[in-house]
Amino acid sequence: MIRSRFKFLLYLSLLFITSCISAPRDTSNTCLMFTDNYFWYKFVKNSEKKWGAPVELQMAIIQRESDFDWLAAPEWDKLFKVIPYKRKSSAFGYSQAINKTWDQFVRETNQPLALRVSFNDSVDFIGWYINKSSQLLKIPKDDYFKQYIAYHEGWGNFKDYKKSPKVIPYAREVDRVAKKYRAQLNQCKNQLTTNKYFIY
Repeated sequence: MIRSRFKFLLYLSLLFITSCISAPRDTSNTCLMFTDNYFWYKFVKNSEKKWGAPVELQMAIIQRESDFDWLAAPEWDKLFKVIPYKRKSSAFGYSQAINKTWDQFVRETNQPLALRVSFNDSVDFIGWYINKSSQLLKIPKDDYFKQYIAYHEGWGNFKDYKKSPKVIPYAREVDRVAKKYRAQLNQCKNQLTTNKYFIY
């Protein structure tokens, strides 16, 4: 019994430590990111299997939203251009999920302990969102451009995205980065494995 509890606590500790690490030294190369942060590969592959969300799109969204900074948050609005008093939005963490959408994810997936600072929970959220966009808006999961527009604008605002011109170059950039990541993964996937550590 004690041994089982120890293993469980070890699992939780490793999950937290490996989910909340500093940003990679080179976010332009997904092979290097997964070599440096092995558990990230495990987590994105789990999300891909669970939600059908392409690994390269998950990573490209995080690169665009937070550049892999687990504590990323919007700038402060300032009183008199000097005194910070509130954030521009509630977006936070790797995925930059806002409070309302994150709460919906937590409810629908029954994960009350999910955290936006956890890489594992963040890619699970992104996979869930991509899957919902596919269901609600009929966007193919490998349509990087439109999937990112839905992610950035929200499901309700997707149809009017052309009225928000700044999102279009963002989506083009995500599309470009996802395709680059996909090409990189095709070169290094044989060196990556999701069975590296038996406790997972």
